[in-house]
Amino acid sequence: MALSPLDDHPVHQAAQVMRHVATSDRNFYDRYYFNCHPGTDELMLIVGLGQYPNLGVTDAFACVRHGDLHRVVRASRELGADRMNTEIGPFRVEVVEGLKRLRVILEPNEHGLSFELDWEGTIPATLEPRHFLRSQGRVLFDSVRLAQTGRWSGSITVGDQVFPVTPNRWLGTRDRSWGIRPVGEPEPPGIQANNPGTFYWLYAPMRFDDHAILCIVQEDDRGRRLLEEAVRVWSDGREEEWLGRPDYRPVYAPGTRDVVEAVIGFSPPGGKPFEVRCTPLLPVHLMVGTGYGLEPDWKHGMYQGPGPVVQGVTYRLPDDAARMWGLVDAVGRFEYDGLVGHGLYEYWALGPHPSFPA
Repeated sequence: MALSPLDDHPVHQAAQVMRHVATSDRNFYDRYYFNCHPGTDELMLIVGLGQYPNLGVTDAFACVRHGDLHRVVRASRELGADRMNTEIGPFRVEVVEGLKRLRVILEPNEHGLSFELDWEGTIPATLEPRHFLRSQGRVLFDSVRLAQTGRWSGSITVGDQVFPVTPNRWLGTRDRSWGIRPVGEPEPPGIQANNPGTFYWLYAPMRFDDHAILCIVQEDDRGRRLLEEAVRVWSDGREEEWLGRPDYRPVYAPGTRDVVEAVIGFSPPGGKPFEVRCTPLLPVHLMVGTGYGLEPDWKHGMYQGPGPVVQGVTYRLPDDAARMWGLVDAVGRFEYDGLVGHGLYEYWALGPHPSFPA
Protein backbone atom coordinates (compact mmCIF):
# COMPACT_ATOMS: atom_id res chain seq x y z
CA MET A 1 0.00 0.00 0.00
CA ALA A 2 1.23 3.51 -0.86
CA LEU A 3 0.12 6.78 0.71
CA SER A 4 -0.93 9.77 -1.37
CA PRO A 5 -1.94 13.39 -0.56
CA LEU A 6 -5.62 12.36 -0.65
CA ASP A 7 -5.04 10.19 2.43
CA ASP A 8 -4.65 13.36 4.48
CA HIS A 9 -8.32 14.26 3.83
CA PRO A 10 -11.16 12.72 5.92
CA VAL A 11 -12.75 10.92 2.96
CA HIS A 12 -11.89 7.24 3.54
CA GLN A 13 -14.66 4.69 2.95
CA ALA A 14 -12.76 1.49 3.71
CA ALA A 15 -9.76 0.28 5.71
CA GLN A 16 -7.50 1.00 2.75
CA VAL A 17 -5.33 3.84 1.55
CA MET A 18 -7.13 5.99 -1.01
CA ARG A 19 -5.19 4.42 -3.89
CA HIS A 20 -7.22 1.23 -3.36
CA VAL A 21 -10.97 0.87 -3.85
CA ALA A 22 -13.26 -1.34 -1.77
CA THR A 23 -13.70 -3.98 -4.49
CA SER A 24 -11.11 -6.10 -6.25
CA ASP A 25 -13.21 -6.22 -9.45
CA ARG A 26 -10.87 -5.48 -12.36
CA ASN A 27 -13.60 -3.38 -14.00
CA PHE A 28 -13.81 -0.68 -11.34
CA TYR A 29 -13.48 2.76 -12.96
CA ASP A 30 -13.76 6.44 -12.00
CA ARG A 31 -14.36 8.86 -14.88
CA TYR A 32 -15.05 12.45 -16.00
CA TYR A 33 -17.05 13.19 -19.15
CA PHE A 34 -17.64 16.64 -20.70
CA ASN A 35 -19.09 17.99 -23.93
CA CYS A 36 -18.91 21.51 -25.33
CA HIS A 37 -20.82 23.07 -28.25
CA PRO A 38 -22.58 26.31 -29.31
CA GLY A 39 -26.01 24.66 -29.71
CA THR A 40 -25.53 24.38 -33.48
CA ASP A 41 -23.96 22.00 -36.00
CA GLU A 42 -20.75 24.07 -36.05
CA LEU A 43 -18.59 22.05 -33.64
CA MET A 44 -18.82 19.53 -30.83
CA LEU A 45 -15.99 18.68 -28.45
CA ILE A 46 -16.13 15.66 -26.13
CA VAL A 47 -13.57 15.03 -23.39
CA GLY A 48 -13.13 12.12 -21.02
CA LEU A 49 -10.60 11.21 -18.32
CA GLY A 50 -10.71 8.02 -16.30
CA GLN A 51 -8.87 6.04 -13.66
CA TYR A 52 -8.88 2.25 -13.39
CA PRO A 53 -7.37 1.51 -9.97
CA ASN A 54 -7.39 -2.29 -10.23
CA LEU A 55 -5.80 -2.18 -13.69
CA GLY A 56 -3.18 0.38 -12.65
CA VAL A 57 -4.02 2.68 -15.58
CA THR A 58 -5.33 6.20 -16.15
CA ASP A 59 -6.20 7.59 -19.57
CA ALA A 60 -7.91 10.48 -21.34
CA PHE A 61 -9.27 11.46 -24.73
CA ALA A 62 -10.62 14.48 -26.58
CA CYS A 63 -12.74 14.14 -29.72
CA VAL A 64 -13.80 17.03 -31.93
CA ARG A 65 -16.31 17.02 -34.79
CA HIS A 66 -16.01 20.09 -37.00
CA GLY A 67 -17.42 19.99 -40.51
CA ASP A 68 -16.20 16.77 -42.11
CA LEU A 69 -13.41 16.34 -39.51
CA HIS A 70 -13.42 13.71 -36.75
CA ARG A 71 -10.24 14.19 -34.73
CA VAL A 72 -9.13 12.44 -31.53
CA VAL A 73 -6.20 13.01 -29.19
CA ARG A 74 -5.73 10.33 -26.53
CA ALA A 75 -3.21 9.60 -23.78
CA SER A 76 -2.46 6.88 -21.24
CA ARG A 77 -0.05 6.21 -18.39
CA GLU A 78 0.37 4.07 -15.30
CA LEU A 79 -1.88 5.31 -12.50
CA GLY A 80 0.69 5.35 -9.69
CA ALA A 81 -0.17 6.10 -6.06
CA ASP A 82 -1.55 9.64 -6.32
CA ARG A 83 -5.14 9.51 -7.57
CA MET A 84 -5.42 13.30 -7.12
CA ASN A 85 -2.99 13.72 -10.03
CA THR A 86 -5.11 13.90 -13.19
CA GLU A 87 -2.26 14.89 -15.51
CA ILE A 88 -1.84 12.47 -18.42
CA GLY A 89 0.64 13.91 -20.92
CA PRO A 90 -1.01 17.11 -22.23
CA PHE A 91 -4.36 16.41 -20.45
CA ARG A 92 -5.56 17.41 -17.02
CA VAL A 93 -8.79 18.14 -15.15
CA GLU A 94 -8.83 20.57 -12.23
CA VAL A 95 -11.65 20.83 -9.69
CA VAL A 96 -11.89 24.55 -8.93
CA GLU A 97 -15.05 24.35 -6.80
CA GLY A 98 -16.52 20.92 -6.25
CA LEU A 99 -19.84 20.26 -8.04
CA LYS A 100 -19.79 23.77 -9.54
CA ARG A 101 -16.64 24.79 -11.42
CA LEU A 102 -13.92 22.77 -13.15
CA ARG A 103 -11.10 23.41 -15.60
CA VAL A 104 -10.33 21.04 -18.50
CA ILE A 105 -7.05 21.37 -20.41
CA LEU A 106 -5.40 19.79 -23.43
CA GLU A 107 -2.11 21.58 -23.96
CA PRO A 108 -0.83 22.29 -27.50
CA ASN A 109 0.50 19.14 -29.12
CA GLU A 110 1.44 17.72 -32.51
CA HIS A 111 -2.04 16.28 -33.20
CA GLY A 112 -3.92 19.46 -34.07
CA LEU A 113 -6.34 19.81 -31.15
CA SER A 114 -5.92 21.75 -27.93
CA PHE A 115 -8.05 23.75 -25.49
CA GLU A 116 -8.23 25.44 -22.13
CA LEU A 117 -11.80 25.54 -20.88
CA ASP A 118 -13.56 26.56 -17.67
CA TRP A 119 -16.84 24.88 -16.73
CA GLU A 120 -19.61 26.45 -14.65
CA GLY A 121 -22.68 24.41 -13.76
CA THR A 122 -26.08 26.02 -14.36
CA ILE A 123 -28.07 23.51 -12.28
CA PRO A 124 -27.10 21.66 -9.10
CA ALA A 125 -25.14 18.49 -9.79
CA THR A 126 -27.79 15.76 -9.77
CA LEU A 127 -27.32 12.12 -8.79
CA GLU A 128 -28.86 9.68 -11.26
CA PRO A 129 -30.31 6.24 -10.41
CA ARG A 130 -27.82 3.49 -9.73
CA HIS A 131 -27.04 1.55 -12.91
CA PHE A 132 -27.05 -2.17 -12.10
CA LEU A 133 -27.05 -4.94 -14.68
CA ARG A 134 -26.33 -8.63 -14.18
CA SER A 135 -25.85 -10.99 -17.13
CA GLN A 136 -25.47 -14.77 -16.88
CA GLY A 137 -24.69 -14.37 -13.19
CA ARG A 138 -21.97 -11.76 -13.69
CA VAL A 139 -22.35 -8.16 -12.57
CA LEU A 140 -21.57 -6.13 -15.70
CA PHE A 141 -22.69 -2.69 -14.51
CA ASP A 142 -22.85 -1.39 -10.95
CA SER A 143 -22.22 2.33 -11.06
CA VAL A 144 -23.50 5.72 -10.00
CA ARG A 145 -23.31 8.98 -11.90
CA LEU A 146 -23.91 12.66 -11.34
CA ALA A 147 -25.08 14.87 -14.19
CA GLN A 148 -25.02 18.64 -14.72
CA THR A 149 -25.75 21.14 -17.47
CA GLY A 150 -23.58 24.22 -17.74
CA ARG A 151 -21.64 26.73 -19.81
CA TRP A 152 -18.03 27.16 -20.92
CA SER A 153 -15.42 29.87 -21.30
CA GLY A 154 -11.92 29.73 -22.79
CA SER A 155 -10.78 28.64 -26.25
CA ILE A 156 -10.51 25.61 -28.53
CA THR A 157 -7.90 25.26 -31.28
CA VAL A 158 -8.53 22.86 -34.17
CA GLY A 159 -5.64 22.86 -36.63
CA ASP A 160 -4.93 26.53 -37.33
CA GLN A 161 -8.41 27.73 -36.32
CA VAL A 162 -9.06 29.18 -32.88
CA PHE A 163 -12.61 29.20 -31.50
CA PRO A 164 -13.20 31.74 -28.70
CA VAL A 165 -15.51 30.08 -26.17
CA THR A 166 -17.81 32.46 -24.30
CA PRO A 167 -20.43 31.47 -21.69
CA ASN A 168 -23.26 33.32 -23.43
CA ARG A 169 -22.96 30.96 -26.42
CA TRP A 170 -21.07 27.78 -25.52
CA LEU A 171 -23.05 25.15 -23.64
CA GLY A 172 -22.58 21.59 -22.54
CA THR A 173 -23.26 18.78 -20.15
CA ARG A 174 -20.95 16.81 -17.94
CA ASP A 175 -21.07 13.71 -15.80
CA ARG A 176 -18.96 11.94 -13.21
CA SER A 177 -19.44 8.22 -12.89
CA TRP A 178 -17.74 5.53 -10.89
CA GLY A 179 -18.25 1.86 -10.16
CA ILE A 180 -18.09 -1.24 -12.34
CA ARG A 181 -18.44 -1.49 -16.10
CA PRO A 182 -16.43 -3.43 -18.72
CA VAL A 183 -13.00 -1.83 -19.24
CA GLY A 184 -9.46 -2.79 -20.18
CA GLU A 185 -8.22 -5.71 -22.21
CA PRO A 186 -10.93 -8.12 -23.45
CA GLU A 187 -11.77 -11.04 -21.17
CA PRO A 188 -12.66 -14.56 -22.40
CA PRO A 189 -16.41 -14.36 -23.08
CA GLY A 190 -17.34 -17.73 -21.56
CA ILE A 191 -21.09 -17.89 -20.91
CA GLN A 192 -21.38 -14.19 -21.75
CA ALA A 193 -21.17 -15.26 -25.41
CA ASN A 194 -24.85 -16.22 -25.00
CA ASN A 195 -25.80 -12.59 -24.29
CA PRO A 196 -27.98 -11.28 -27.19
CA GLY A 197 -25.85 -8.12 -27.27
CA THR A 198 -28.68 -5.60 -27.17
CA PHE A 199 -27.88 -2.04 -26.12
CA TYR A 200 -31.00 0.08 -26.64
CA TRP A 201 -30.17 3.40 -25.03
CA LEU A 202 -31.14 7.05 -24.75
CA TYR A 203 -29.38 9.62 -22.59
CA ALA A 204 -30.67 13.18 -22.99
CA PRO A 205 -29.68 15.90 -20.52
CA MET A 206 -31.25 19.07 -21.97
CA ARG A 207 -30.83 22.64 -20.79
CA PHE A 208 -33.46 25.42 -20.94
CA ASP A 209 -33.21 28.97 -19.60
CA ASP A 210 -34.11 28.27 -15.98
CA HIS A 211 -34.11 24.49 -15.73
CA ALA A 212 -32.89 21.23 -17.21
CA ILE A 213 -34.57 17.93 -17.98
CA LEU A 214 -32.50 14.78 -17.44
CA CYS A 215 -33.78 11.68 -19.23
CA ILE A 216 -32.44 8.10 -19.45
CA VAL A 217 -33.97 5.05 -21.13
CA GLN A 218 -32.33 1.62 -21.38
CA GLU A 219 -34.19 -1.49 -22.55
CA ASP A 220 -33.24 -5.12 -23.15
CA ASP A 221 -33.89 -7.29 -26.20
CA ARG A 222 -37.51 -7.82 -25.09
CA GLY A 223 -38.18 -4.14 -24.54
CA ARG A 224 -38.07 -4.36 -20.74
CA ARG A 225 -36.76 -1.29 -18.92
CA LEU A 226 -33.40 -1.82 -17.26
CA LEU A 227 -32.88 1.83 -16.31
CA GLU A 228 -34.93 4.98 -16.57
CA GLU A 229 -34.90 8.52 -15.29
CA ALA A 230 -37.00 11.61 -15.96
CA VAL A 231 -36.54 14.66 -13.75
CA ARG A 232 -36.78 18.43 -14.13
CA VAL A 233 -34.02 20.22 -12.22
CA TRP A 234 -34.35 23.95 -11.55
CA SER A 235 -31.42 26.35 -11.76
CA ASP A 236 -32.47 28.14 -8.55
CA GLY A 237 -32.04 24.97 -6.52
CA ARG A 238 -35.71 24.25 -5.74
CA GLU A 239 -36.66 20.59 -5.33
CA GLU A 240 -36.35 18.54 -8.51
CA GLU A 241 -39.56 17.31 -10.14
CA TRP A 242 -40.09 13.69 -11.13
CA LEU A 243 -41.64 13.47 -14.60
CA GLY A 244 -42.93 9.90 -14.55
CA ARG A 245 -42.02 7.12 -16.96
CA PRO A 246 -40.49 8.58 -20.15
CA ASP A 247 -42.03 7.41 -23.44
CA TYR A 248 -39.30 7.38 -26.09
CA ARG A 249 -40.28 7.37 -29.79
CA PRO A 250 -37.32 7.75 -32.20
CA VAL A 251 -37.59 8.05 -36.00
CA TYR A 252 -34.78 6.40 -37.96
CA ALA A 253 -33.39 7.19 -41.39
CA PRO A 254 -34.72 4.56 -43.83
CA GLY A 255 -32.75 1.33 -43.72
CA THR A 256 -30.61 2.45 -40.76
CA ARG A 257 -30.66 2.94 -37.02
CA ASP A 258 -29.55 6.56 -37.32
CA VAL A 259 -32.01 8.80 -35.47
CA VAL A 260 -33.23 11.83 -37.45
CA GLU A 261 -35.77 13.02 -34.88
CA ALA A 262 -37.54 11.78 -31.77
CA VAL A 263 -40.31 12.54 -29.31
CA ILE A 264 -40.03 11.93 -25.58
CA GLY A 265 -43.30 11.97 -23.67
CA PHE A 266 -43.40 12.85 -19.96
CA SER A 267 -46.32 12.39 -17.54
CA PRO A 268 -45.54 14.09 -14.23
CA PRO A 269 -47.75 12.70 -11.44
CA GLY A 270 -50.54 15.20 -10.78
CA GLY A 271 -49.29 17.43 -13.59
CA LYS A 272 -49.96 18.01 -17.25
CA PRO A 273 -48.37 15.51 -19.67
CA PHE A 274 -46.08 17.05 -22.28
CA GLU A 275 -43.83 16.01 -25.15
CA VAL A 276 -40.30 17.12 -26.00
CA ARG A 277 -39.35 17.11 -29.67
CA CYS A 278 -35.70 16.20 -30.21
CA THR A 279 -33.54 16.96 -33.22
CA PRO A 280 -29.93 15.72 -33.43
CA LEU A 281 -27.92 18.55 -35.00
CA LEU A 282 -24.35 17.22 -35.15
CA PRO A 283 -23.62 13.52 -34.60
CA VAL A 284 -20.32 12.47 -33.06
CA HIS A 285 -19.49 8.77 -33.11
CA LEU A 286 -18.15 8.53 -29.59
CA MET A 287 -16.68 5.05 -29.96
CA VAL A 288 -14.35 5.91 -32.86
CA GLY A 289 -10.81 6.50 -31.67
CA THR A 290 -11.69 7.39 -28.08
CA GLY A 291 -11.29 4.03 -26.30
CA TYR A 292 -14.96 3.18 -25.83
CA GLY A 293 -14.50 -0.17 -27.49
CA LEU A 294 -14.04 -0.32 -31.27
CA GLU A 295 -10.25 -0.27 -31.56
CA PRO A 296 -8.65 -3.51 -30.32
CA ASP A 297 -5.39 -1.74 -29.45
CA TRP A 298 -6.82 1.21 -27.47
CA LYS A 299 -9.61 0.73 -24.94
CA HIS A 300 -10.33 2.55 -21.70
CA GLY A 301 -8.10 1.07 -19.02
CA MET A 302 -5.93 -0.87 -21.47
CA TYR A 303 -2.27 -0.86 -20.46
CA GLN A 304 -0.16 1.07 -22.99
CA GLY A 305 3.06 1.07 -20.98
CA PRO A 306 4.46 3.36 -18.24
CA GLY A 307 3.75 6.39 -20.40
CA PRO A 308 2.59 8.89 -20.90
CA VAL A 309 1.72 7.55 -24.34
CA VAL A 310 0.03 10.19 -26.55
CA GLN A 311 -1.61 9.46 -29.90
CA GLY A 312 -3.68 11.28 -32.50
CA VAL A 313 -6.34 9.85 -34.83
CA THR A 314 -7.99 11.80 -37.67
CA TYR A 315 -10.83 10.73 -39.98
CA ARG A 316 -12.79 12.57 -42.68
CA LEU A 317 -16.39 12.22 -43.74
CA PRO A 318 -17.72 10.84 -45.99
CA ASP A 319 -14.51 8.98 -46.89
CA ASP A 320 -14.36 7.25 -43.49
CA ALA A 321 -18.12 6.89 -42.98
CA ALA A 322 -17.83 3.10 -42.77
CA ARG A 323 -15.94 3.51 -39.49
CA MET A 324 -18.63 5.72 -37.98
CA TRP A 325 -20.93 3.39 -36.10
CA GLY A 326 -21.73 2.67 -32.48
CA LEU A 327 -22.86 5.01 -29.73
CA VAL A 328 -23.70 8.51 -31.00
CA ASP A 329 -23.32 11.70 -28.96
CA ALA A 330 -25.07 14.49 -30.84
CA VAL A 331 -25.67 18.15 -30.20
CA GLY A 332 -29.41 18.11 -29.56
CA ARG A 333 -32.14 20.70 -30.02
CA PHE A 334 -35.12 20.19 -27.69
CA GLU A 335 -38.52 21.91 -27.87
CA TYR A 336 -41.62 21.82 -25.66
CA ASP A 337 -44.40 24.22 -24.67
CA GLY A 338 -42.84 27.03 -26.71
CA LEU A 339 -39.42 26.59 -25.08
CA VAL A 340 -36.23 25.78 -26.97
CA GLY A 341 -33.21 24.22 -25.29
CA HIS A 342 -30.03 22.41 -26.23
CA GLY A 343 -28.00 19.60 -24.79
CA LEU A 344 -26.76 16.09 -25.42
CA TYR A 345 -28.74 13.58 -27.47
CA GLU A 346 -26.93 10.27 -26.92
CA TYR A 347 -28.31 7.07 -28.37
CA TRP A 348 -27.54 3.57 -29.58
CA ALA A 349 -29.83 0.88 -30.96
CA LEU A 350 -27.67 -2.25 -31.10
CA GLY A 351 -29.00 -5.78 -31.51
CA PRO A 352 -32.51 -7.22 -31.35
CA HIS A 353 -35.34 -5.09 -29.94
CA PRO A 354 -39.13 -5.15 -30.37
CA SER A 355 -39.06 -1.86 -32.28
CA PHE A 356 -37.12 -3.48 -35.15
CA PRO A 357 -38.44 -6.20 -37.47
CA ALA A 358 -36.92 -9.64 -36.87
